[in-house]
Amino acid sequence: MGTVIVAVIVAALVGLVVYKLIKDKKAGKGSCSCGDGCGSCLNACHCHPHK
Repeated sequence: MGTVIVAVIVAALVGLVVYKLIKDKKAGKGSCSCGDGCGSCLNACHCHPHK
């Protein structure tokens, strides 16, 4: 029974993380941690698309 409870808690946490990522993406917030100094960042085109 303990395993089921832990699995439900872990699934809920994963669901909340995914929800937050989707919500942030829709709000235009990126997950880039390069501090806007993206000249050498390999994912600059994904973090800061041209407008």
